[in-house]
This record gives sequence, structure tokens and C-alpha cells, in this order.
Amino acid sequence: MSSSAAVDGVAATALRSVLHRVQLAAEKSGRRADEVRVVAVSKTKPAAILRQVYDAGHRCFGENYVQEIVEKALQLPEDIEWHFIGNLQSNKVKPLLTGVPNLAMVESVDDEKIANRLNSVVSSIGRKPLKVLLQVNTSGEESKSGVEPSVCVELAKHVSVDCPNLEFCGLMTIGMLDYSSTPENFKTLANCRAEVCKALGIPEEKCELSMGMSADFEQAIEMGSTNVRIGSTIFGPREYPKKQSP
Repeated sequence: MSSSAAVDGVAATALRSVLHRVQLAAEKSGRRADEVRVVAVSKTKPAAILRQVYDAGHRCFGENYVQEIVEKALQLPEDIEWHFIGNLQSNKVKPLLTGVPNLAMVESVDDEKIANRLNSVVSSIGRKPLKVLLQVNTSGEESKSGVEPSVCVELAKHVSVDCPNLEFCGLMTIGMLDYSSTPENFKTLANCRAEVCKALGIPEEKCELSMGMSADFEQAIEMGSTNVRIGSTIFGPREYPKKQSP
């Protein structure tokens, strides 16, 4: 067995372990496993390893960089549901939407400017409405993208009312710098959801919470997460080349 094949097998095995842990955490919180989506985040890993996870039955994958998601989408089956979870610049919106026809969701809308640009490009290319989550900065760190919790309702109203080509689906947070979160971060996001749902007149179960990564996804599920973003626990540590294009 080649080393790459061995790694691929490890990824598929790791996926099954993660799905089992998700099931246990969901049951602990009184929910079914199928109420929690697992986004497999493959940063820096080659498409061949994603293909092994795909062949193990998984269909939901996420990426942080536009160039990477476009390249991988071209190499992988069209029934994958791609999530874009990184910081998105306005000039990258059209390449993202045209390069990934099966883009299922953008999880990182954090201001009106990027919402308006997404809304405009979705309209101009004639694709179906795009599902979006609003990224909320729950940790208060200046280095983090995301809207402040205090203006979350305002942005949610803008997307729901003024962006007819976007489908507001919920809220996302990244958490702390070390990619772990505290219960306070998760509680802040849940509180934002309560405020947003009240303002928009929608039930909370119709508003997703994307929170939890490799280090803390079980705790996130127990606190209500409907969408966890798992990278290194499935794919292993990231492998950055010496020169990484932006």
C-alpha cells in the first residue's frame, strides 16, 4: 500500500469515528444524529483524499480559500455539497459562484457589503438562491472576522429583506484563536439566534447554529449546534507548501 493510500484509508476511518462521536453527542442532547451536519474541512489536502472520504459515503465538504474550493470542485463529483467557510472578499465572489456550481452554502457573511455582492452575483449568473450563515464574532477578538453580536439582528434583517437571492439559514462562529471555544462563545451564539428569530418572526429550529470544530464539536452539539466543521480530526494536520498563494 502506498503512503498516500494509507493516509486515505485513515481519513475514511477517522470520518466514521467522528460520525459515531456526533451520534453520541446528539443523543446526549436529546437529538438525532441526522439533525447535525458534519462539514469535512480538508484544507491543504489533495482531492484524492477527499475522494476516499466521499467514497465512504460523505457528501458535505468545506473549504476556507476560494482557489482551493474551485480547484477541488472541478476534480470531484457534482453531488458534493460544498460549504465556503473562510473570509470572503467581494472580488472573489464571482469566481467562487461560477467556479463551484454545487456550492451549497456560504457560512461567513459578516457585513452588508459581502451580502449585497453575493445577492447581485447570484442574480446575474441565474443560479438558485444561495444559503448563507452570518458569521458572529463571539469571542471579541479583534483578529476574528464576524459581526458583533449587538448588530447581528440588523444584518439578519438586511439579508432576509434586502437580499432576495440569498436564503438566511442561521449563524456561525469560529471561537477562540486556538480553534477551541468556551461554553460562553456557544451561549453567545445561541442568544444571538434567539434575538434574530424573535426579530424575524421565525422559529429557532429554522435557524442553524454552525459552531464546533475538531477540538470542541461534542460540546458544541450538546449546546445546540446543528453544523460542525471538522478538519484535522478527519484529515490529519494541515500540510502547507513552502509557497502558498492567497
